Amino acid sequence: MEKTLGLLVIDAQGGGIGRQLISSILQALPDTEITAVGTNSAATSAMLKAGAHRAATGENAVIVASRSADVIMGPIGIVIADSMLGEITPAMAAAVGQSPAARILIPFDRCTNIVAGVPDMSAAMLIKSAVSALLRFAQTS
Repeated sequence: MEKTLGLLVIDAQGGGIGRQLISSILQALPDTEITAVGTNSAATSAMLKAGAHRAATGENAVIVASRSADVIMGPIGIVIADSMLGEITPAMAAAVGQSPAARILIPFDRCTNIVAGVPDMSAAMLIKSAVSALLRFAQTS
């Protein structure tokens, strides 16, 4: 029996990146079970509407879900304390960073976090790149 990939998508603010990411993942890997965690209810709701199979909201949900995920995906801010207009707490950033999961982070240059060397790409292109990275990871695991 093939092991199911434990995929966790984390997003904040309005959940728009998480929504787009989940939609793109489900197009590429339709049988993937996705857990979504939003830092607030709006982000969680947006990701559920995109097709996440289960969802939760808040700091403790990020901490708990990060422990058992095989892959964590989201904007790069999920590993930076106080990023995303303060929605990522130090405990959230630590939980994602200390998780044994592989992390596929989308390098958005927003909220004063600038990733040097990353070309200026649209959100759609960054999400496409992240899904491609997930496909490569899924093939090797």
